[in-house]
Amino acid sequence: MNFTKMHGCGNDYVYIDGAKELVPQDQKSDLAVKVSDRHFGIGSDGLIFINPVDDPEVDFEMEMYNADGSRSEMCGNGIRCVAKFVYDHRLTDKKSLTIISAGKKKFIDLTVDDNNLVTRVKVDMGAPILSAPQVPVTVSAGSDKLDANGLSNIPSDICFKAPITAAGRDWEITCVSMGNPHAVVILPDDFDLAGFEIEKFGPEFENHPFFPNRTNTEFVKIDDRNNVHMRVWERGTGETLACGTGCCATTVACILNGLTDSTVNVHVLGGTVTCSWNGDGSSPVIMEGPGTTVFEGAIEI
Repeated sequence: MNFTKMHGCGNDYVYIDGAKELVPQDQKSDLAVKVSDRHFGIGSDGLIFINPVDDPEVDFEMEMYNADGSRSEMCGNGIRCVAKFVYDHRLTDKKSLTIISAGKKKFIDLTVDDNNLVTRVKVDMGAPILSAPQVPVTVSAGSDKLDANGLSNIPSDICFKAPITAAGRDWEITCVSMGNPHAVVILPDDFDLAGFEIEKFGPEFENHPFFPNRTNTEFVKIDDRNNVHMRVWERGTGETLACGTGCCATTVACILNGLTDSTVNVHVLGGTVTCSWNGDGSSPVIMEGPGTTVFEGAIEI
């Protein structure tokens, strides 16, 4: 099977051209586990198939698996790399694309260099899902508890600054879905994010009873009104160097909490992703960042 290894700010996946590599559906989950292994496989945070679609309004499908073989609905870094893959491999000459993942369409604009290769990708990630049952999370604090930030169309059952106990410690979470569930934890100013024991606390959040579908968790330090630092524990994978949907969820949570302006540079371990949201619950989050090809090869499956 031919593959391409790519990453978005260090969030790396193995990418497969689904039109050329016909892997049986019932083998894809086990294959994701095999190729993701960093000692005995290729090494990645998961496996993504780029599939053709029979829909005039959609250009490609992204079919994503986590490193543990579980399906994932969306990956912001992943979809940027999918867009770079299809353009750089001349599967399309369009610089504006529509890519579908788990039934949700995302609208994408490409920036290319003098060699006609993609350097940056901007994605309309759609409106954030804030209603607690839709995230899903089984606890909410209510939009009546929001600060007066001039926000609009925010559901009354939002999970905002909701208390949670994980690994014997009390926290507050603001929950957002960007097609997949996120619990965002805003950390105090004196918190040591670099030395944080994310391997201890991340699994406790991921598998907490509050989250019927498990959750991704972002631990966030505020730098200023336009910059934050974040570490992420991804559902089904563990800590990763970046998470595109996590950067979007972090931006939304920071704005809801009145801590940042509408455009936020989210600094993760692997680089920086820029997200913007105008504070209207029905408006989309716009994410922009790089996609990088690491190497190509073939593996026996």
